[in-house]
Formats: sequence, structure tokens, C-alpha cells
Amino acid sequence: MNVNLKPSDRVAVSGAIDPDVTAAGTVTTGWLSIAQFGSLMAIVMTGTLGSSATVDAKLEQATDSSGTGAKDVTGKAITQLTQAGTDESDSQAIINCGQQDLDVDNDFAFVRLSITVAVATSDVGGLLLGFDPAYAPASDNDAATVLEVV
Repeated sequence: MNVNLKPSDRVAVSGAIDPDVTAAGTVTTGWLSIAQFGSLMAIVMTGTLGSSATVDAKLEQATDSSGTGAKDVTGKAITQLTQAGTDESDSQAIINCGQQDLDVDNDFAFVRLSITVAVATSDVGGLLLGFDPAYAPASDNDAATVLEVV
């Protein structure tokens, strides 16, 4: 480990789902080329979940940044978060992903985070982080929504 590297040299905020009140439906990040990074990590965050709401999240893969051939990344989905029973409001879930998890034999090299809210409007958000970039500091690959790195 190089102690002279800042964390932002190693980790990029490559995609974000703004933390907000989300109606029932699906929200996603943009597509990220995994070729830029050694690995990815998605963080799913819930705030207050609506009455009986459920939240599902997964990683999807595609062959280009337009989402061509989009399909799920096998084994990269969280266990459903719910409000009913044990209220899982104000919680987080993490999904790890490496290049070996994608269907690279069929040219799938782009990944996005997808979060689906069902039953009731709820507070959700998410981040797609890229780790250990192939070139340059990771912060050079931050999403356009990242306004500042200090």
C-alpha cells in the first residue's frame, strides 16, 4: 500500500442515485466501464421506507454505455429490504463486483446499479464506486455530479 495516495486516488464515485423520496419504480446509475477499475462496490441506502414498502437492488451488465443487451450480473443482488415486520428503514446494503463476475466472454464490460422501490414511496439512494483505477487517480473518473474533492 502506498501511504502517499489519498483515498480519492483509489476510489471514484462513478455513479450515484441521489438520496431522495422515490415513488414505486426503478432508478439507476449510468453505465460504468469496469475496464477502468480493478473492482466496483455499490452501496444501497434507505431512509424512511413507506408503509409495507420493499426495496430491491442489483447490478446489471451491458456490452456498451448505452445498455445494449442489459442483463443482471449473476449473484449480485441484495436480499429485499422491507418496512413490514422488521423495519429496515435507515439501513445500507453493499454489493461487491469484480471483472470476473461479468460475462466478459460475450463482451459485457459495463455495469450499473439498479434500485427498485415497490408498494410505497420511500427514501432511497445509492453509490457505484470504482476502486483502483487502471490509469490516473480515481477522482479523474468521478461522475459529473461530484463537485469537489478536497
